[in-house]
Amino acid sequence: MLAYILRRLLLILPTLLGIMVINFVIVQFAPGGPVEQVIAQVTGTAADSTARISGGTGGETGGAVAGGFAQAAEGASARYRGAQGLDPEFIKRIEKQFGFDKPAHERLWLMLKQYVQLDFGVSYFKDRPVTELILEKLPVSISLGLWTTLIVYLISIPLGIAKAVRDGSRFDIWTSGVIVVGYAIPGFLFAVLLVVLFAGGSFVQWFPLRGLTSDNWAQLSLMGKLLDYFWHLVLPVVAMVIGGFAGLVMLTKNSFMEEINKLYVLTARAKGLSERRVLYGHIFRNAMLIVIAGFPGAFIGILFTSSLLIEVIFSLDGLGLLGFEAALKRDYPIMFGSLFIFTLLGLIVNLVSDLMYVMVDPRIDFESRDA
Repeated sequence: MLAYILRRLLLILPTLLGIMVINFVIVQFAPGGPVEQVIAQVTGTAADSTARISGGTGGETGGAVAGGFAQAAEGASARYRGAQGLDPEFIKRIEKQFGFDKPAHERLWLMLKQYVQLDFGVSYFKDRPVTELILEKLPVSISLGLWTTLIVYLISIPLGIAKAVRDGSRFDIWTSGVIVVGYAIPGFLFAVLLVVLFAGGSFVQWFPLRGLTSDNWAQLSLMGKLLDYFWHLVLPVVAMVIGGFAGLVMLTKNSFMEEINKLYVLTARAKGLSERRVLYGHIFRNAMLIVIAGFPGAFIGILFTSSLLIEVIFSLDGLGLLGFEAALKRDYPIMFGSLFIFTLLGLIVNLVSDLMYVMVDPRIDFESRDA
């Protein structure tokens, strides 16, 4: 098993490198980079200044100045959309500030060297280290992802087992209808509904709508802090659970249905074992293999992909919102730093998932299979 783990760890490096290079190349062709973002912010001011020059100094003189200013910026405007009328030296300073005065391959090489040293640079527009920003937002996303995953598993596994045992009954049909509704309606719509009903939208205001803690959280006792923390989490976690438990319920049910009619189950029943002993002593380990082993991957998936709109609706400043804002502003240090960290974490979690398979069922041996 140790050799298998070492091989998987060695494969992480080329996989991570390939993902970073592919995404870096894609970003180079995407319009609206950080230089264009700055140009878009100052273009209005530059245009107003040019208009004042041409209108306030006399028609001929002002026209000559404005015309010379436009000719000087012609080279920049050919490269950057909306740069007409800006001083080329100003644009060069922006390029140098963002590192775009170097060719793409050199920028890629410098970025990879920094990442090997776990230096992810400084945000273009927040002027703070990327690592500091990610660590600051991480508690919100971990809170949402961890509690959502735990509750989803606590609901889905018993419900899936009950549906498998009662396959075709009224209970199975009724719960399947609920699952279909939960699967079909996005979680953010449930979030909006919860806000309207319970957060002061149109009915009652039982739960807060903003943040992960109250303003007076530091003055509360330990028990008060815990209650306040969970009080703020109720609505966003419920919204994410409703939209996330359906698939796991059906996976659990199908896993049990597949095992129930196998020969070893019939043999156990023929020996006179109770139905509960057969279910939890024989079927459970085999049926739950894929469900339990998928827990780390499910947590990562919920953590990084399911919380963006929930964070926006409930004003939670987490990783989803940070990445969304970075993509809009083309804040490349945050984009690539987050990509590196999340990809590395995802690859490690995949390895952990494989190890979970072995823990759940020791009969699985990845090393002998690869051999």
